[in-house]
Formats: sequence, structure tokens, C-alpha cells
Amino acid sequence: MAFVNWLKRNFVVIAGLFTLGYLLLPNVVVTLFSFNDPKGRFNYEWQKFSTDAWTDPCGVSGLCSSLTLSLQIAFWATLGATVLGAMIAFALVRYRFRARGAVNSLIFMPMAMPEVVMAASLLTLFLNMGVQLGFWTILIAHIMFCLSFVVTAVKARVMSMDPRLEQAAQDLYAGPFQTFVRVTLPIAAPGIAAGALLAFALSFDDFIITNFNAGSTVTFPMFVWGSAQRGTPVQINVIGTAMFIIAVLFVLASMVISNRRSKQKA
Repeated sequence: MAFVNWLKRNFVVIAGLFTLGYLLLPNVVVTLFSFNDPKGRFNYEWQKFSTDAWTDPCGVSGLCSSLTLSLQIAFWATLGATVLGAMIAFALVRYRFRARGAVNSLIFMPMAMPEVVMAASLLTLFLNMGVQLGFWTILIAHIMFCLSFVVTAVKARVMSMDPRLEQAAQDLYAGPFQTFVRVTLPIAAPGIAAGALLAFALSFDDFIITNFNAGSTVTFPMFVWGSAQRGTPVQINVIGTAMFIIAVLFVLASMVISNRRSKQKA
């Protein structure tokens, strides 16, 4: 009876831990097999512990070049989507104009429709315009795809801002630019940062839109897909593990900074 009562009291925590474990299980498998030394081409069965792949992550031809290309596209797509998305979010929240409701609805269409629809539409557009498929078509497609997610994140933050803070800055003779830089932008920064991180992850990870609009260009997700058909090198697991560790470090760093700010305010 005591165990049943304890289970009822801690059911939410236990369910949350099981869910978290279920979500992290693929990452654990990827990390484990990054230290494998497979006998054949496929890294699907555990054979022997080895750190060879970690000492030579670029040992597979084309892997690091595709990774570098994906990082470049993700960086510029994040920059473009964040700048445009932040401006759109401020415009939708702070200003009233004709067709505002229509724009507000259209901006979320990329989130609602399947990726393959946007990918095919963009491919049709580029082919009709005679644009050569490659780096720039991928970049344009990624910016359009990530834009809605940035707008959503920034818009939620802007809507929660207290306009009296900006009015107070104006009462203290701050100009529009000073008010935006010293008051508005710091308050909206967490939403902008969240949108930027989301855009980077979506751009770096995207396969469907990239596959339609890449031409002969090979990004890291496309390299992984192509390698899976011929044999999966261990270095792919190494790159995946490294990206996962970097993401975890970013989350831990943000938590530490947030806790320090909370203590300083207290």
C-alpha cells in the first residue's frame, strides 16, 4: 500500500523520466556506436571498442566538406531568418496595417504544410526562373522555411513586453534608436535567441527541402542519407555525438546564466 501511495505521488516525475529516457535513447545508441570498430561497411552491430573514428573524424571522403557546407548554410540561413523574422514579428505586434490578418496567417503556412509541398514549389519556382540549383537555392529555401519559426518565437516575446518601459525611456528623453537598442532589444533578446537557435537546428538538419533544391550540392544530411545506402561509416556517429554534446553544453550554459541572473535580481 505504501508503494502504491508513493507511486501516485511521484507518477508525474516517473513518467517524465521515462519520457526523457525514451527521447535520449537514440542519442545514447549513436554515442555508443561512435566507439565501435565494425568489420564490414555497416555500423549496425557492436564488434569491438575503438577510438579510431574520434581521432580521424574526417577519414571518410566528402564528410567534412559536407559538414562545413551545412554549417555555412545554417549560419547564413539563421542570420537571414532571424533578421527578417524579428522585423516581421515587431511589425505584426506593434503596428496596424491593411491585410495584417492575412499576413499573420500566411506567415505560418510553412509550419502547417508538409515540407515536400514547399520543396516542390520552390523547385518549380527556381526551374521556371532558370536559376541554377546549388548553394544559393538551398540558402533561400532554408530562410523561407525557418522564417515562420523565428516569427513565432519573437512574436511571443514581443507580445509579453510591457510598453510602459519604452514609454519611460522616451519620457527620459531617449530617442527612438536609443529606446530600441537599450530597452526594446534587450527585453526581446531571449525570444530572438530562441528563434535563432531553432532556425539553426532546422536548417542544419533539413533533408527534404535541401534534396529538392540542392542540385549536385551535398550537405551533411544528404551525405548521411547517401552513406546509409552503401555503408554507414563510424565517423557519422562521431559527428552526431559531437553535435549533441555541443547542444547540451549550450543548454547548460543558458541555465547557469539564467540562474545567476535570478540570484542577482533576488
